[in-house]
Amino acid sequence: MRQLTYPAACRILLIKPDGEIMRFFPKLSPGLLAPFSAVFLGLAVFLAEPLPLQVLRNAVFDQYQRWHPRPYQAAPVRIIDIDEESLQRLGQWPWPRTRMARLIEKLRDAGAGVVALDIMFAEPDRTSPERITGDWELPREIRRRLEAMPGHDAILADTLAEGCVVLGFAAEQGLARDHGPARPFRFVFSGESPLPHLYSFSGAVTSIPPLEKAAAGNGAMNFIPDSDGVVRRVPLIIKIQEQAFPSLAAESLRVVQGAHNYIVRTLPEKGAGIQEIRIGSLTVPATPRGEIWVHYTKSVPDRFIPAWKVLAGEAPREKLEGHILLVGASAQGLMDIRFSPMGTVMPGVEAHAQVLEQILTQTHISRPSWASALEALVILIGGLGLGMTALATPALVSACITAVVLLAAGWGAWLAFVQHRLLLDPVTPGLALLATFILCSIIRHRTSEQRHRWVREAFSRYISPNRVDYLIRNPDQLELGGRRQECSFVFTDLAGFTSLMERMDPADAVSVLNAYLDTMVTIAFRRGGTLDRIVGDSVAIMFSAPVVQPDHRARALACALEMHAFAARYAAESRAKGIALGQTRIGVHTGEVIVGNFGGKTLFDYRALGDAVNTASRLEGANKYLGTLICVSEETLSGCPDAVVRPIASLVLKGKTQTLNVYEPIAAQEANGRKPERDTAYEKAFELLKRRDPLALEAFERLAEERPTDALVRLHRDRLRSGEKGDTIILEEK
Repeated sequence: MRQLTYPAACRILLIKPDGEIMRFFPKLSPGLLAPFSAVFLGLAVFLAEPLPLQVLRNAVFDQYQRWHPRPYQAAPVRIIDIDEESLQRLGQWPWPRTRMARLIEKLRDAGAGVVALDIMFAEPDRTSPERITGDWELPREIRRRLEAMPGHDAILADTLAEGCVVLGFAAEQGLARDHGPARPFRFVFSGESPLPHLYSFSGAVTSIPPLEKAAAGNGAMNFIPDSDGVVRRVPLIIKIQEQAFPSLAAESLRVVQGAHNYIVRTLPEKGAGIQEIRIGSLTVPATPRGEIWVHYTKSVPDRFIPAWKVLAGEAPREKLEGHILLVGASAQGLMDIRFSPMGTVMPGVEAHAQVLEQILTQTHISRPSWASALEALVILIGGLGLGMTALATPALVSACITAVVLLAAGWGAWLAFVQHRLLLDPVTPGLALLATFILCSIIRHRTSEQRHRWVREAFSRYISPNRVDYLIRNPDQLELGGRRQECSFVFTDLAGFTSLMERMDPADAVSVLNAYLDTMVTIAFRRGGTLDRIVGDSVAIMFSAPVVQPDHRARALACALEMHAFAARYAAESRAKGIALGQTRIGVHTGEVIVGNFGGKTLFDYRALGDAVNTASRLEGANKYLGTLICVSEETLSGCPDAVVRPIASLVLKGKTQTLNVYEPIAAQEANGRKPERDTAYEKAFELLKRRDPLALEAFERLAEERPTDALVRLHRDRLRSGEKGDTIILEEK
């Protein structure tokens, strides 16, 4: 009897030698359940529609518009723009109502089809004669003349009463008023009531009653932006206290056609919401909530006519006659600024204009009611298919198939937008398919992970990321021994921390030290350094090992400077909290060392051995005597041509016979973030010191008086005072 096993299908067949099938039974396994689990999770996330997913989906829809904006067509819609130039020419906002009346008369005389004001007149005109006589102390004759003049609001109301003007109002939440906006229109519902599906408001801020009564139309100026503030949809109708009201754009279309009714048709399915809205002879497809998706064009200057040109009689009549003219403001100071999917800002009145253009040219974009069902089907079928493929085929094959499927989904959604102006979401299905592929691939290759476990166990012996990466690429380097290599080293020490720990609670001291060391090591890793060791509060970093770095000298110096800047900030912050944290001393040196694995088969210790390591450590300790915080050797600076430093001395370290020229980076003294400059005054004094010139003492005395906090200057002054000469300093201690 022989046994045939099919891992992909998780079936086992037991077959006799003569071929007869004896038993057949399925075997459930994690691999078989993985595609179903991933698909179930993807469908759950899809139905829940969390905010991050909505933001991502909207970002894709926005990108569609940026790649393929609506071509601008010369529809009979123009914006009469109260722009910056109009305010400069005619005066600050708000303008007197008489000027607004004159603007409307100019537009009406030019043959405007309708004038829609994206402006509210919520309060009486403060420049009106009756307001002046009530607020000001005036001579009797002037008061009598002013009282005989007609009010500005009355003049504007008379102008509105001549017809073809639509006012705007702002619906609000949490504001209940005795009466709603004026309703010079009627709504007719075809099907169930659409009111439960509309955006609901409790009240509205409207223009003053005389103006509302005189206007031919009254529409909501509201937008309902998404969570990121972008206006992607504009409601054509809203609800205020259980009554339907049109938007400013919808009301403009009604008035320009001379219609009286809005006909709102709901979908046949119960509770499905709105299907379309009929305005006069125009039928507008809408979302279930009564909105219209706006397909924006690029910015078109021809859409705007400055208000000052209309008042000056300079506006072309052919751009006004028979048009829907929206009066609104683009001036920045008037704060009517919105975000568009095109990645730009626009005045609010432009959104109304783009809605009108889209309706008049019948170039709608929409997200159809069946879109969600189609996307869920893609998740279900595609997820199961890709999951089974990932379990049954090699990684490269399944990855290629997954990539093709994802590209096909994205390309299909893009073609649906370009050719049919449909908004289909490739994001949620794509993420679900990708998650399914990843999960199933992980399960399929779990045995491969076991084979490489020994590599991960070896990695646990190392803590430097660049060392880990190097071993992944070169596993043959996991052997004892070393090689000769030139490296740069950075040694740091936190002054006085041992005594500080004696005065602090041990838990607090450990917390302070861990935060300090974490950032110091992070800086080293960011610069490409390898952690050589941590001893207490001291850190040793090496560069150019294990991977050779041609610029290791510059990396080491940059690392030291960044560590110094952090340590200074951290110490200041700690002192502000009452923790007397000391300064960090740093030594930097470059030289040839032996780098490799030292220890035994049980435990490797990857480190560098050689005189250069000891010298870097000695330079760190020399700071204490020299009064500096960073001490860099000449060998390191030879690879840093742009470094701004000043000479410290020619040091003879303890146990050495040869001198070592060392320097202090100027940046170590910079606290204001400015680019460091050479310390020419110090360099001149040091040159006198180096030449054993008797004038050196006078030069350093003068510098010490000018810089009482400069410890290095004080060191050389005191040496000269004691009779020492030259720049050679012999250190008797480590």
